[in-house]
Amino acid sequence: MTEFLVKTFVKDYEHTEEATVRTAYGVLASMVGILCNLLLFGGKLLVGLLLRSVSVMADAFNNLSDAASSVIGFIGVKMAEKPADREHPFGHGRLEYIAALIVSFLVIEVGFTFFKNAIAKIRTPEDLSFSLLSMLILLASVAVKLWLSFFNKNLGNRVNSTVMQATAADALGDVVTTLATMGSILFFRFTGINIDGYVGLVVSLLVMWAGVGIARDTLEPLIGQSVDPKLYREITDFVEGYDGILGSHDLIVHNYGPTRSLASIHAEVPNNVDIETSHEIIDRIERDAVKKLGIFLVIHMDPVETEDKRVADLKSRVLAAIRELDPSLTLHDFRIVDGEQQINLIFDVVVPFTYGEQERPKLRSAIEERVRALDERFHCVITFDNAFVAED
Repeated sequence: MTEFLVKTFVKDYEHTEEATVRTAYGVLASMVGILCNLLLFGGKLLVGLLLRSVSVMADAFNNLSDAASSVIGFIGVKMAEKPADREHPFGHGRLEYIAALIVSFLVIEVGFTFFKNAIAKIRTPEDLSFSLLSMLILLASVAVKLWLSFFNKNLGNRVNSTVMQATAADALGDVVTTLATMGSILFFRFTGINIDGYVGLVVSLLVMWAGVGIARDTLEPLIGQSVDPKLYREITDFVEGYDGILGSHDLIVHNYGPTRSLASIHAEVPNNVDIETSHEIIDRIERDAVKKLGIFLVIHMDPVETEDKRVADLKSRVLAAIRELDPSLTLHDFRIVDGEQQINLIFDVVVPFTYGEQERPKLRSAIEERVRALDERFHCVITFDNAFVAED
């Protein structure tokens, strides 16, 4: 079914790197979500009224909020498609995240409303009635929501959409809540004990938790995330794959929407190569990054020593000393400035965020102590850099 819908409604569906194709995927996911959730709302509301079950009606209005969420998602996807303009030179891609954030607040609000209703139902419980037809309708809704979850997850993975993946997780949560609701009705049918209010309480908490999860997932790219390790390797391997590039470091990626990223990186080039030659290589990499990676890449050129064996040997020894302290530490921009009685070793050390401001002076002292053990004349001039890549 998923493949049929994609091939029918998404033109050039295989070209997921294109913004128009990605938008078409978003529109398809939104329209399918609106249709399915409206059907589920009508069916569950009817069942809830027939059974006089607050948990079923809570589940029904949760589906209605999901339909509203799909409408907002549709609007967000269409607005995010708008091209860059004078006021927004990086485009409008982040509007998709804002739309998902609005959706999360709607989900939380629905959950809180039925949390209050469930408390009232616990205090003054009402008799439930059992209907085989109603149970079959609820079971059908489980099947629909399960398919919706896989559908959104499939599409979200294809176009790398956190919104669709969050919708998939929300749909899967709905499956759990509907099954819990069915369990309370069956429990009443065979025991005569009404636990509908308590189950409604659990359902409302699960709905609110799903809303919090969606908010968390959409706030992260708005606030600013660490570079995904896979993307980090993709960009660094791309840059270092060009002749004339010896290495790279200090990669930073700024997200302006699911398909709009700006990145900066330091590329190491031999210091004995003509600067215009290296600059031409850098320009070519930047142009190719836009075409092949879809990323606007700004490259800072770092000349490094390649022929002085003393520099290479000292760099290796200092790196080994640092790695003895912590294998996750790395260094770059290593230089030597000789003096009569003191030799300055100038370099940058990349540290994880686990090293706060209080730990860094201790780390600096430990590094200096280990380097002086190599030669008493060595004096370290260290600059600490943060690692902007997320942990695997």
